[in-house]
Amino acid sequence: MRKSRTGKASVPAWRVEAGSAAPLGAHWDGEGVNFALYSGTAEGVELCLFDDEGHETRLPLARRTYNVWHGYVPGCAPGQRYGWRVHGPWQPEQGLRFNPNKLLLDPYARAIVGPLNWTPAHYAYVQDGESDGQVMDETDNAADVPKSQVVDERFDWGDDRAPRIAPGDTLFYEAHVKGLTMRHPEVPQELRGTYAGVAHPVMLDYYRKLGVTSIELLPVHHFVDDQRLVDLGLKNYWGYNSIGFFAPDLRYSATGSIHEFKQMVKDLHAAGLEVILDVVYNHTAEGNHLGPTLCFKGIDNPGYYRLVADDPRMYFDVTGTGNTLNCHNHQVLQLIADSLRYWVEQMHVDGFRFDLASTLGRGAGPFDQRTGFFAILAQDPVLSRVKLIAEPWDIGEGGYQVGGFPTGWAEWNGRYRDAVRAFWKSDPGKLAELSSRLCGSSDLYQHDGRAPNDSINFVTVHDGFTLNDLVSYNDKHNEANGEDNRDGESHNNSWNCGAEGPTDDAEVLALRERQKRNLLATLFLSQGTPLLLAGDERGRTQGGNNNGYCQDNEIGWLDWSPDPRNEALRLFTQRLIAFRKDQPTVRRTTFLSGEPDEEGHKDVTWLDPDAQEMSDEHWADPQTHVFGALLCGRNTGEADELGNPVIGNSLLILVNGSPEPVTFTLPVHRTRNWRAHFDTAADDGLASGELPVGSDCELTPRSLKVFTQSAR
Repeated sequence: MRKSRTGKASVPAWRVEAGSAAPLGAHWDGEGVNFALYSGTAEGVELCLFDDEGHETRLPLARRTYNVWHGYVPGCAPGQRYGWRVHGPWQPEQGLRFNPNKLLLDPYARAIVGPLNWTPAHYAYVQDGESDGQVMDETDNAADVPKSQVVDERFDWGDDRAPRIAPGDTLFYEAHVKGLTMRHPEVPQELRGTYAGVAHPVMLDYYRKLGVTSIELLPVHHFVDDQRLVDLGLKNYWGYNSIGFFAPDLRYSATGSIHEFKQMVKDLHAAGLEVILDVVYNHTAEGNHLGPTLCFKGIDNPGYYRLVADDPRMYFDVTGTGNTLNCHNHQVLQLIADSLRYWVEQMHVDGFRFDLASTLGRGAGPFDQRTGFFAILAQDPVLSRVKLIAEPWDIGEGGYQVGGFPTGWAEWNGRYRDAVRAFWKSDPGKLAELSSRLCGSSDLYQHDGRAPNDSINFVTVHDGFTLNDLVSYNDKHNEANGEDNRDGESHNNSWNCGAEGPTDDAEVLALRERQKRNLLATLFLSQGTPLLLAGDERGRTQGGNNNGYCQDNEIGWLDWSPDPRNEALRLFTQRLIAFRKDQPTVRRTTFLSGEPDEEGHKDVTWLDPDAQEMSDEHWADPQTHVFGALLCGRNTGEADELGNPVIGNSLLILVNGSPEPVTFTLPVHRTRNWRAHFDTAADDGLASGELPVGSDCELTPRSLKVFTQSAR
């Protein structure tokens, strides 16, 4: 035993052996821990170990192999908290920002513990308002910064198996770990808002009854609450501010252990549900040249971040967050690939949704699907087998890449969202666009062997209005965010149905419920892969806030209190999902062609109200808001495991997006009756009974009806 550097307490007499340069991070072998840190520009590295009282022991690492600093500490064990101090030049004008006074997180830390208490010490420069971030600050920040922690990776996975839901059968349910259960009365209070809460039996039962297949969680990588938000009394609720790409955020753990995340995955898998993670590899929480130094910035700033070529003091930013990770650097690509592989192999997750994914395809220049990022994932034997989903845009030039990602990737289809919203609010000239979106967006995805399933269809997601608010507000109401309602998207394609926000007007309320049913029915009857925002099936509202990223409160949490109207909407959504699962006609994995088969039946026929094929004039009329879509069940384009054609029901969707009633003639198709299933004008959205071909069918203003006809 010997004194710590502070002299306040005795600590183990740690010694450092040579260790290994691989793997990166901290790894326990049962007798000690190997530590390894990459930095291509550092001149020296100290490993800092902390005892339970916060006393620090600094251990210089003398070994460096191919820019990896490493050492082995015998006797070190899981639970040990640690950090890095990295030495090198303080030359911001050259992009070098070394400051050993700042304790840094390990980029490969498997767990991060302790709070971040915002103080000026977290900034590597003197905040005097005059030097513009160029004078180094020598204040030590270790007392107020989280620490990396050594973990024991062992976990009893038992017979856990990935559900491997086929693309054509997938239905995403986007949820926030905390917000999903924070207000759920049947989840024990101590488990609300946690990983354990997500997988509580009452929640598993809810997912199964609803019919979703894949739980897509907003970011769970350890993230930072921005100082600006903390000063306003807010938090970075959504978590798109990552600083630890291997560490599940323990603020969502009831037990304080990373194994709670693993148990959640195991329980969801046992219920037949996939786990998809929303991941943020495009930027970090360290911000721009005036942001804090918490990890990468103090380890190898020009290696980890894209800097402005002719002024490396500044950060190249196509993310809107102040910085952009340098995906042109092989070490950053390794970090991302290692992180993804860790979450698949050690955490057993089933796929990823990549935030601002266009940034990852930029390399050293503009977006290019031939960059190293895509190549690495395509050839990786682990990552190439999981679901890869892009948010296909960023804010840089050429960043909107819907339809531009390579084979093997699915994409959030923003054009689907915009077309569906605009049509149902009766914008002119939207029919042709809508028809393409209903059919899986072949104009975007048919190239290079892609499929309808590559279009992730959504009407609402976490970013923007909820479904209820989409039909209840014309304008955003983000005053609670503390930015005078300047933040958030102003062009929402929303319509309040005649009154802004809450109202007692019965007609307005009835129209809003009908519009919700219209939007949900459109979503689940479209070719492609549907994504449902958690709570939309229950009429969740954010009070008109369309940017709830900082609302860790009842604005952002789901309301599970009983309400007859919301219960009716949930049952309608549940019936829609069950209907979709029963109809291979709406779950095609090949694109509709509009061409007749050997019997003269087209896979899709577009009809006017007289049951005639729509004319060019009908398509070109910007005021056309009425149409029928007939999908032939004998022409699904699918085959079973034996290669036999899959035959489904023929499907007839009649749509009246106009403010007036419309009478349709039911088309003659194989001379059978049409069986009714849905009528969004009904209070429960359901319909029953049969109508003969050639009979008339009246549609209420702004409504749709769905019929099937057996192909056998």
